[in-house]
Amino acid sequence: MAVRFILSDYVELAIAQAVYDKLEDGTFVGKIPACKGVIAFADTLRGCENELRSTLEDWILVGLKLKHSLPVIDNIDLNQEPTLEPMDT
Repeated sequence: MAVRFILSDYVELAIAQAVYDKLEDGTFVGKIPACKGVIAFADTLRGCENELRSTLEDWILVGLKLKHSLPVIDNIDLNQEPTLEPMDT
């Protein structure tokens, strides 16, 4: 059975949907259309990717804490209540 890291997979799949543009001043902007409000700016494309990932991670954590509805990305739904398996004694 393969191990899945749900949050890591969610971040990677969301980042794969990112759209980047070069601005007139030579800097970069990145956003993830499915994740409203997740946007980042940086001097380089790599820096923009890194900043966007950090912004996305914070956005997810705040969304989970405040019970915001997060978008389902590639069938990963972070809105579901976790199910706990019974512990055998």
